[in-house]
Amino acid sequence: MEEPLWSADAAGAVYRSRDPVRNLRLRVRIQRLTSAGPLLQQAPLPPPAGPRGPELLSLAARAAPGARRPPDEEEEAVVAWQEKLFSQFEVDLYQNESACQTPLDRQYHEEILKLEKAGGRKNYRIFTYTDHDRFTNLEEHCQKVTDSVHEVPSYLAERMATVRRRRQDRRPVEGSSLKSKVITWEPSEEFIKNNHVINTPVQTMYIMGDLGPYGKLGHREYEHVLCTIKVDSNGVITVKPDFTGTKGAYRIELDGEKRELWKYTIENASVQVQQEEEEREQRVFRDLYSRHKEYLSGLVGSEFEMPLPGTLRLFVNGEVVSAQGYEYDNLYIHFFLELPKCWSSPAFQQLSGVTQTCATKKVGWDNVAYFCYLFTLEMFFTQEDESEDSLPQWPVLYFEVLSLDFWQRYRVEGYGSLVLPASPGLHTLTIPTWRPVELGTVSELRRFFIGGSPELEDLTYIRIPTSFKGERLSRLGFRTKTTGSVTFRLHCLQQSKAFLETSALRQRMQSVLDRLGGFSQQSSVYNVLEAFQRARRRMQEARKSLPQDLISTSASTVHQKQDL
Repeated sequence: MEEPLWSADAAGAVYRSRDPVRNLRLRVRIQRLTSAGPLLQQAPLPPPAGPRGPELLSLAARAAPGARRPPDEEEEAVVAWQEKLFSQFEVDLYQNESACQTPLDRQYHEEILKLEKAGGRKNYRIFTYTDHDRFTNLEEHCQKVTDSVHEVPSYLAERMATVRRRRQDRRPVEGSSLKSKVITWEPSEEFIKNNHVINTPVQTMYIMGDLGPYGKLGHREYEHVLCTIKVDSNGVITVKPDFTGTKGAYRIELDGEKRELWKYTIENASVQVQQEEEEREQRVFRDLYSRHKEYLSGLVGSEFEMPLPGTLRLFVNGEVVSAQGYEYDNLYIHFFLELPKCWSSPAFQQLSGVTQTCATKKVGWDNVAYFCYLFTLEMFFTQEDESEDSLPQWPVLYFEVLSLDFWQRYRVEGYGSLVLPASPGLHTLTIPTWRPVELGTVSELRRFFIGGSPELEDLTYIRIPTSFKGERLSRLGFRTKTTGSVTFRLHCLQQSKAFLETSALRQRMQSVLDRLGGFSQQSSVYNVLEAFQRARRRMQEARKSLPQDLISTSASTVHQKQDL
């Protein structure tokens, strides 16, 4: 397959290398293709429009097939990373000691004098600009996003161009005292702009070409960038344009009277590592990775903590997201967790908490207070009764919403409760709340001017009080008022050895998880089963109070409901 003559893709390529960047070598070969060159006749590019095309073709027609090329029309150089090759312009500039102003200029002056004593520079048209040269900064400052001549660089682009991002050998500031504030409580707009700059250590190098006519080298207008190499601290190497390889050479067409055409190629000339060295390097990396793995294993531990058999471990990573729809501002929430029978928690576990006081903001029609208060709960459920009729009661999270005014007076804004979800996963729940009220306007006036309002002595009265031992709980005469709502976000995790049981053990229902057939189903049928048991107890009580002649009828009704 014949290789293409020209490469139309001049975009860059990104490489990653774990080897030291000082081993990078690039071979650059540049060649002038005069209008009489044989390669120009084979070029597949269309002739330019206008009078330019016929002139090139006529010059090509007068070309001699065996014309000998002058020595300045072709050059090849192998350039190392950050290797300085002086151009004719720099040689003429730095030869004069009076033109040297910076320490870098004086260093270049001494190097050029040494080159003159050794017989002059070896390169002719190919030269380089390293990371320390002024051209590197100017080139970065002049980069544009579009091809418009009226493009104006943004403030961020100017800041990124002026910051010295490529200096990796900065010394740390001596002394332990801080030179600036850790936290700026009131940042100005200028402060925000100045600190919106990413300080990424990157080194840059340019391989240039002096494409001036014969005998007129050293003019800045004839300098052209052949290749740009950028290397960051993570070993990422950016080469623009990419290595030619089999893609063909790149072309540079100059404007002017002669309209000269140049081509150049870029190759990776780095010395390949020997097989023995590569194998030794791989062994070093494997040893390093194995040691790091052992270190991490020592931190985490080799044994996975499992609960006892017949025990369910429940983790809840919760968040009090927001509260909305309340009358007063500056809200905070007090909550606690009630553990039913057969549930326990570790000794270090806190089962209650208070959020921070949060001001409200107008969102739509409601005043919303965003808390984003995180809490973690850990509980254990141990099955005691193995009968199929016993169903576990899930923990309940009780909470109250309060408001705080300027005079440090608080008011109760609402009460609510939340049964922890029985299924694992993410749950976002919005719970409505209510608060007790009294008849008349005196209580509302006292609530407005003095603060305070009717409160519950026992927060479990929100559902079923823990002190209640009867069968029927009556709230007749208890007046309440609907207030706002609170949003919770709960991440529930469940851990039990029952999840590792075989299907045969699940069929025999030897654990609470197996009997319920999965917590996702329990959450949907739990309320129905509880209501059915309550109804059956009521029917048994009613049956005892009926006369003997009606017992048979009542019994038939009970059996029919049990069949359901």
